[in-house]
Amino acid sequence: MKRTSAQVTDNNHDRPPDLAIPPLPATFRPTRTRLAVFTVSSILIATLAVVAAILPATGPTAWSTPERVAFAAIGPLISSGLYLLARPRITADDQGLTVVNTVRTHHLEWAEIVRVNLRPGDPWVLLDLDNGEVLPAMGIQASGGKPARRAAAELRALVDERTRTERDD
Repeated sequence: MKRTSAQVTDNNHDRPPDLAIPPLPATFRPTRTRLAVFTVSSILIATLAVVAAILPATGPTAWSTPERVAFAAIGPLISSGLYLLARPRITADDQGLTVVNTVRTHHLEWAEIVRVNLRPGDPWVLLDLDNGEVLPAMGIQASGGKPARRAAAELRALVDERTRTERDD
């Protein structure tokens, strides 16, 4: 079976020859997810503001100004919840990785990261850590297709470079 970069899960330094290690600091974000969240949020806020503006102010079904303002405020409230889906990112710098998921942020030193995985069926990158734990890194999501696989390979190359020892074990 031919292996693709998404299936290479060990740090054995075999990566596509055209893959350059990105300069630090490097940030990885799920662009499709962010685009969808910001688009839906904008449409939601605009729609609820327009509906609040055209609600009747007089008559049997009159809406008072505070009621209309409250109705329009629902859009930003829902959008702030949607923002949690657009928040994930992975930032690599000289000290290590900062993994920002929907509600938690993890700071990892390079030496703590054993392996970067993005296997078929994984929803996002999984980081194997030296303490035996697996940390999901939602900043690179498999739904991003080829760009996501390339980002995973770049992150893997960064980890390989930063965790290499003299014996390279």
